[in-house]
Parts: sequence; structure tokens; C-alpha cells
Amino acid sequence: MDTNNISSLTDQELLTEAKKQKSKNITNALLVGFLAGILVYSVWKNSLGFLSLIPLFLIYKLVNKSKYDKEELEKEMKKRGLQ
Repeated sequence: MDTNNISSLTDQELLTEAKKQKSKNITNALLVGFLAGILVYSVWKNSLGFLSLIPLFLIYKLVNKSKYDKEELEKEMKKRGLQ
């Protein structure tokens, strides 16, 4: 989300975005856990190969994507004095 876009939201829209962000974080945590399980099973059954790197790459993308949006959203909420 763009910083200018976040600052132009109303308080209610900002709180709604925070709720959406929370549900996205839960979904991402479930996906990361599932992909980590696939990675562990793949390494245990065979060995570390090319197919084992695919879940590892997806975990990396999911984890890095959510951090930036969350920090900007929390910064704006603190600035406005919202929960």
C-alpha cells in the first residue's frame, strides 16, 4: 500500500484495513506452516533438491510481502491515535 494512499484514508477505512491485514497475517502464517511442512517432508523423504527450493522461495515471498504494509499501517494508526 502506498504511503499517500494510507494517509488519505478515513479513520474507519484505516481500521477496516487493519482488520484485513490481521486476517491476511493469519492466512500467511497457515500457508507458511503448510509450506514448511512440505519442505521438511521433502527433505526427509528424498534430500534437498530443486523441488525443495520452491516452497522455500514461496515462504520467503509471503513473509517479506506482509512486513512493509503492516509497518506503514501501524505507523499511520499511531499517528492518528487509533488502536
